[in-house]
Amino acid sequence: MNWNNWLRQIHRWLSIAFTLAVIINTIAMVQEKSSVWVGLMALLPLTLLLLTGLYLFALPYATRWRGAGRSGG
Repeated sequence: MNWNNWLRQIHRWLSIAFTLAVIINTIAMVQEKSSVWVGLMALLPLTLLLLTGLYLFALPYATRWRGAGRSGG
């Protein structure tokens, strides 16, 4: 499995982890047993989702840019 497929798989699993963290946070808020760590629990997967998502978003543009540089010369 190459680097891009590996990163896509990580991105998928991070989205599941983020969804679970939001569900746990919602349940804690409804039960009024919310603490700071429960509220911050979703930030780690969200940050990693942002980084992997930005990479996956820029990947087609970077591929086109690298391909244009090679064929243009």
